[in-house]
Amino acid sequence: MIFKRVDHIEIVPTHAEETIDFYVGILNFKIKSRVEVRIPPMREVIYLKLGDTVIEVIHADNPGPKSENPWEVGYRAIALEVDDMTRAVDYLKGKGVAIAREPVDLGDSFRGEIRDPDGLIIELRQWK
Repeated sequence: MIFKRVDHIEIVPTHAEETIDFYVGILNFKIKSRVEVRIPPMREVIYLKLGDTVIEVIHADNPGPKSENPWEVGYRAIALEVDDMTRAVDYLKGKGVAIAREPVDLGDSFRGEIRDPDGLIIELRQWK
């Protein structure tokens, strides 16, 4: 097989430390590595890991704002699988995280959404 898996997802946040705090402090990602980069406007690359999922956070100077159009061409969301949707939602609400889309029953799964500090969509999925 030529292609094995998605290695990582790359994001450029407005405020790197706020984003790292969210993914690590609330979603339980771990910091895999932090590397200073001297290629302006890039300052640092931080790899966050949850299970086999890796998010590459690129700390850049003065990143442009994200478009508010949810249906533009491009990556739309990441999805995190949860064991228990009710427990996950209660936990997130307890941490002050707003539920952007309340979970719905899709027959084979439950699906909800939250947003990271920059408004990037994080789908929550519980498979039945």
